[in-house]
Amino acid sequence: MVLENPQGFSRPEMLAELSSTVYDLVIVGGGITGSYAALDAAQRGFKVALIEKDDFASGTSSKSSKMVHGGLRYIEQGNLPLVRHSLLERQRLRRNAPHLIQRLPFLFPVLSENGVFDRRLAAGFEALLWTYDMAGGWREGVLHQKLAPNEVLSHCPTFKSERLKYGFMYYDARVDDARLTLTIARTAAHLGATVVNHTRVGDIRRDGGRISGVEAETAEGRSLSIRTKSVIMATGSWLRDWHGAHPDADVPPIRPAKGVHIAVPWSKIRNDCTVTIPVPGRARRATITRWGDIALLGTTDEDYQGDLDDIHCTADERDFLIDGARTALNTDLDQGDVLGSIAGTRPLTAAPGGKSVDVKRNHEIRVDDDGLITVVGGKLTTSRHMAEQTIDAAAKVLGSKVRCRTIRQPLLGGAGYDAQSTTATGGLVAHLGERYGNESHFVADIIESEQGAGDPLVEGLPYLAGEAVYSIRREMATTISDVLDRRTRSRLHARDASAAAAPKVADLLVREGTIDRAAADAQLVDYLNDIAKEANALNTYTKEKESA
Repeated sequence: MVLENPQGFSRPEMLAELSSTVYDLVIVGGGITGSYAALDAAQRGFKVALIEKDDFASGTSSKSSKMVHGGLRYIEQGNLPLVRHSLLERQRLRRNAPHLIQRLPFLFPVLSENGVFDRRLAAGFEALLWTYDMAGGWREGVLHQKLAPNEVLSHCPTFKSERLKYGFMYYDARVDDARLTLTIARTAAHLGATVVNHTRVGDIRRDGGRISGVEAETAEGRSLSIRTKSVIMATGSWLRDWHGAHPDADVPPIRPAKGVHIAVPWSKIRNDCTVTIPVPGRARRATITRWGDIALLGTTDEDYQGDLDDIHCTADERDFLIDGARTALNTDLDQGDVLGSIAGTRPLTAAPGGKSVDVKRNHEIRVDDDGLITVVGGKLTTSRHMAEQTIDAAAKVLGSKVRCRTIRQPLLGGAGYDAQSTTATGGLVAHLGERYGNESHFVADIIESEQGAGDPLVEGLPYLAGEAVYSIRREMATTISDVLDRRTRSRLHARDASAAAAPKVADLLVREGTIDRAAADAQLVDYLNDIAKEANALNTYTKEKESA
């Protein structure tokens, strides 16, 4: 099915629907799993609502490594079925959203000592790569390669050559995770789902032991009583702190694992692929991925027990990444080079104990007797399949036998999009193409026809004011953070410049009638305070570090 740009996706209209409609399903959580579940349910003909307390992808789904991959580490864990299926789902995502997902080479250097892995294990690692290729990596059209030292340096000239023996290159993909999640939610809306952000679900209502509805409240303070036959909890790590299941339900253990990434100038790294680097004294690896003039340096998987709504990269974590880069590369990268950061958690389904890095990334779906369905775990790459299995479970609850059809469902902007020719064009066409695909002309119309829409949105970044206007009109952006943190990657790539651009975005929100001046001023204060908190966290060491 080829989809055209939906001129709706209006939050006021969606909120009105919530109060007047009886739903088959209400999905709580607008991350990538909940969004794909809404798309699947709508395509099967269910009356479904997707409700997110903050913004689409505001949690884990905008703070991932931004990779669509099978996961070599999962082969190391002996979880070959997950790798095989992840690689299949990776190709489905690439086919259904070619504008958002690009092929990405990964480089593993082999060092004489203190490498990503011991040199003696290099032969075993090559066997691992052959397993990866055969499990599904071949779908990229290229197999892994063994690179001589000079070839490794051609892909990352800052790599220290003294201990470099050779390297391996294989292929996966990268994605702007927030835009992917948003596009899935918009596609669900186009297929008939009611989709709203900035609306918090509170209580679940039950009648005669069965779910009958939910109570919700919008960010503006409006109370909603929503009727539904079943509820799907797709809240990820936040399930840890939720206690709305029936007292007799067997709630799965949730173990949030924190991951952090910092953005640094690409000129400090000069890589043309994702480079995996060893980190001294740690079993974990770090990766460096290029996004234009920015290099994203990150790692994942440290247990986290704090406030899930207030997570930031700390000075310890920043230094950990910088030290790793300086050990592996000839670079003078330091604390002052950090342009932005993100920190988030992934919801592991595991009890405490052992290292979170060793926990398998499988997902779990639970169906309670009252019609409550819970999905948790998994990873971005397998989100479509997680959603399929979740809606399969919901279909049984609702007595339906309609089967999933999302395997070949293109997302908005993706049908017939030629990524290669658009990228070759370069300039604004390529920039808009990899963000909006075949919907680019809707954004271009604004840029070309409206005064000031062609002006830069954030100094030093390629985004234009017209893109912010489009996000407000057609992508349900209602806050400064929605525009700068998720509809664009501005805050991650240029935190201070985003702070400077925040008043401009506030003015656009008022001009477009989304909020009034008082609300815009309050948002501006909150946004600048949050950026100050992020900057402060980057300069705050933990007590462990101080005592050390």
